[in-house]
Amino acid sequence: MLSPEICQKARLSRDPRFDGKFFTAVKTTGIYCRPICPATTPKEENVTYFPSAIEAANAGYRPCLRCRPDSAPGSPAWKGVSATLDRAIRLIDEGALQNDSLHRLAERLGISDRYLRQLFKKYLGIAPKQYALYQQCLFAKKLLHQTKLPVIQVSLASGFNSVRRFNDCFQSLLNMTPSKIRRSGTTKSSALQLQLSYRPPYDWPYMRSFFMARAIPTLEWCDEKSYGRTFEWLGDIGSFTAQHIERENRFDVTIELDDVTHLSAIVNNIRRILDLDVDIQAVEQDLRQCCGDTSFIKTGLRLPGIWNMFEAGIRAILGQQISVVAACNLVATLVTELGQSNGKNHLFPLPESIAESNLDFLKVPVSRKQTLCNLAQHYIESENPSDAQQWLALKGIGPWTVGYAKLRGLSDPDIYLGGDLGIKKSMMKSKHNFNPDKASPWRSYLTFQLWDQL
Repeated sequence: MLSPEICQKARLSRDPRFDGKFFTAVKTTGIYCRPICPATTPKEENVTYFPSAIEAANAGYRPCLRCRPDSAPGSPAWKGVSATLDRAIRLIDEGALQNDSLHRLAERLGISDRYLRQLFKKYLGIAPKQYALYQQCLFAKKLLHQTKLPVIQVSLASGFNSVRRFNDCFQSLLNMTPSKIRRSGTTKSSALQLQLSYRPPYDWPYMRSFFMARAIPTLEWCDEKSYGRTFEWLGDIGSFTAQHIERENRFDVTIELDDVTHLSAIVNNIRRILDLDVDIQAVEQDLRQCCGDTSFIKTGLRLPGIWNMFEAGIRAILGQQISVVAACNLVATLVTELGQSNGKNHLFPLPESIAESNLDFLKVPVSRKQTLCNLAQHYIESENPSDAQQWLALKGIGPWTVGYAKLRGLSDPDIYLGGDLGIKKSMMKSKHNFNPDKASPWRSYLTFQLWDQL
């Protein structure tokens, strides 16, 4: 937790770089806010600071209707304290406790459910299920504010199976009713259009250029202000377009989706792809300390993601030892030939489509085609196919492929691709003299910083 002195300076200046890093609770009103809240600044003696929205809610405060804490960038309060906790939070945000039990989640993490509860209690002060319910309510609040979805659709999209259960949890955890949110008159759109905030700085020109250079026609689209693509999530098919609004430190995201059941997990994945929740200032400070030569550190540089691990793995295999342009041409051919089409755009091919194809349309060695089929078959047969370390047992997949897939398919922050030709050229060209391992746990950001030097 930041010191009270730092929190006070940040809230008085409404510094957006602290948005989501702490929350301000006002004793006289019973409301908690983001540090950028436009409301009249309360006196310091009436203020209490919390590292997360959940802790403010547990203390009996309700979220502000003006600054809307549900729209803040993800709080990094628990980041780095436990890899197991970090993975548990990611799985819960993807809906693990909506469709399964705490015991099953603990099994996936390789720990007991008792130890999992202890981790949440130690670092977040609440139980895993309570964390999941609170995140569901905050997401529902976002939908009530920004869309005209019927309340029953909002309840389904946020992971509740009934409106009654939704209303009870919403009232209990947020100290307000869904109808009060709707009566506030802040609804903006009848479509699925959401605002996703981030903490500046954010180097959108770099992110845009990276996406644009690798965009696959009919699968992805990218222009000066936006990036978008088609996607599939647990059988649901849709697309999104994220438009960068620099002056507001956010993206306006339009989502087309027939079934909103998994909307929360889809939005979290879009946040990951755009790398909206990292505290980039803290990352860059660590990189400068470990690298010595700080002249090459470019501020605001994020990790551009890929929709999922399977797509990242296939794209990595097709990108082995060839140029970016050549790799994109191969991926484009694969998408055109095997990806499901709606007449205008394509989805990335499913594992079954690749495994059942002879891939004769790809101008690559037979061994490379077999590697693609091996990975696809692994996804069909394995209980945990996204565990990239298992891929090393597949012929044709080595450490670079695994590392690249984890870097972009999981947005793992600690991947250093030292064997990459571009990284080697960058290190030789700039004559950097430092130990990359000292950049842990932010070696992925170091990888992109070095790529940027080419």
